[in-house]
Amino acid sequence: MTDSYAADCRAAQGPARLGVLDAVSVRCVLFDFDGPVCALFRNHPAPDVAARLLAALPEEIARTVGTVDGAPVTDPQAVLRAVGELAPGGARVAELEAWLTEEEIRAAESAVPTRHAAELIRALDGAGVALAITTNNSPRAVRRYLERTGLARHFGGHVYGRRHDPRLLKPHPDCLERALKWTGVTAAEAVMIGDAEADLRAAERLGVRFLGYATRETKSAVLYGAGARVVVDELPDNLTELAGQVRHVGQL
Repeated sequence: MTDSYAADCRAAQGPARLGVLDAVSVRCVLFDFDGPVCALFRNHPAPDVAARLLAALPEEIARTVGTVDGAPVTDPQAVLRAVGELAPGGARVAELEAWLTEEEIRAAESAVPTRHAAELIRALDGAGVALAITTNNSPRAVRRYLERTGLARHFGGHVYGRRHDPRLLKPHPDCLERALKWTGVTAAEAVMIGDAEADLRAAERLGVRFLGYATRETKSAVLYGAGARVVVDELPDNLTELAGQVRHVGQL
């Protein structure tokens, strides 16, 4: 979609601006960030980040952070969450969150755009649909990526990411609640696009419709197993296709 076409769409007034999405009552789309918008850690591997976070912790704390099967921890947010459970609100948690934020900002510099994400974002904004990022990542990293790729203007500042308390990470619906509050949209008028069970659970708690995104069959199986109704392996690049997927979510 060209910028001139998007501008023409924004100039329209009233319900007609939403076009095909008005038929499925979509007035806001909430995007998870890492996955649906970009591959944040494609060139700044998450397992390496997790290892650096663990190495920065005192040994007695690092020993308590592990996986159920004893395999190495590869998710940096799992490290933050685990430490947050040990000492909620403590200085160690704040320090670890700050380290993770800096790692994510570096990752945002080389993050790889998700196929069709930019096209879908531009089409939604051009149709007058409110957009927001609802993520467990740092809002500073999200904004850096959006600025680097020219997408920041489409979100109008609606970036709702990690706060200092890891207990508010999804599946807690905190970031979705903030997005709905500040966009002025009801849960029934929103759709979340996410790639993790935590995204689904957060959406479920608020009554937000959920469209799953997964490029691997294993992740798709997890989402379907968790109760997702529709999971796509590629984002739609137009609103008609998105409306069809949302309608399918509502019918099942």
